[in-house]
Amino acid sequence: MGLSKSKHKSRKGEKGRGYSVAKARERSMDRQSQELEKPPDSRPADSFPGKRGAPKRLRPSSSEVEDRARDTLTDEIVALKKVRMDKEKDGVPISSLREITLLLRLRHPNIVELKEVVVGTHLESIFLVMGYCEQDLASLLENMPTPFSEAQVKCIVLQVLRGLQYLHQNFIIHRDLKVSNLLMTDKGCVKTADFGLARAYSIPMKPMTPKVVTLWYRAPELLLGTSTQTTSIDMWAMGCILAELLAHKPLLPGTSEIHQVDLIVQLLGTPSENIWPGFSRLPLVGQYSLRKQPYNNLKHKFPWLSEAGLRLLNFLFMYDPKKRATARDGLDSSYFKEKPLPCEPELMPTFPHHRNKRAILATSEGQSKRCKP
Repeated sequence: MGLSKSKHKSRKGEKGRGYSVAKARERSMDRQSQELEKPPDSRPADSFPGKRGAPKRLRPSSSEVEDRARDTLTDEIVALKKVRMDKEKDGVPISSLREITLLLRLRHPNIVELKEVVVGTHLESIFLVMGYCEQDLASLLENMPTPFSEAQVKCIVLQVLRGLQYLHQNFIIHRDLKVSNLLMTDKGCVKTADFGLARAYSIPMKPMTPKVVTLWYRAPELLLGTSTQTTSIDMWAMGCILAELLAHKPLLPGTSEIHQVDLIVQLLGTPSENIWPGFSRLPLVGQYSLRKQPYNNLKHKFPWLSEAGLRLLNFLFMYDPKKRATARDGLDSSYFKEKPLPCEPELMPTFPHHRNKRAILATSEGQSKRCKP
């Protein structure tokens, strides 16, 4: 059976990409515990798809990066994310192992579910099998004719916050939150995806590389070189996502780290020790010549937004990570309790025209590749 591909191009200014997944069927606790105990390559090779062959259980389409397939046991459409092995000589990439390990631990309606890992006869054929989701928010924002209404934005953001609260309660930082990693089913369920950069953390915090999170969504402490990362970096990205959904365009589309810092200062004012204790001791502060800008311009940027909405944005955009809103703070915000109230997920719009257009483009790309000598 031919299956249309589900590749998603990254937007300009972003690295990485989201993959299409949806809420999968409920699994028993016994099955979950078995999956947790098994390494990815522990099951018989003939149970899984080869590189392009016809497997017993899953029928992948021709793409070697990311596809849809039909589970022949359940007749369910799933997404296949192939583990990239191009530059690996010593086995599965560490980022993929981390993603698999974390996703096997996670079960939440607003987090993608890893159903299983399938391995072909050769190690280079390893797929993550996810439930299928029809849309990703980045492509919707780029192509939908009218922006999401404020009630719809609230519905989306509440779901993302619920997923983040679950992650943070389980000591996991996503570290690459952005609209292209937020997926939506035709029933309006929003799921956070792409855990390749995610990390489990412990207290006390261990140093981590600051070169994470796509530039437009990167918190100021990361831009200034901190090696101490907390859940607050996800919450800064959450503020960028909320603002992007409200404005229907990226809030801080920097072209370099220097430009990104300057855009943040233009919007929120110049940071100082008074509002951000420890700011002057961050490793890269001396490399930036920060403009003197004493004003917070969020209200000017969103003149129509209610006071509760502005308070939430300001809370998410606190310079001091210790004072920044948590996911629980976001969920408790009065912004979600005032009119317009968040719509129910089932009442979110669907976009069959956009989905069909994307499928046609993907099919055309596949045919073009097959026609090349």
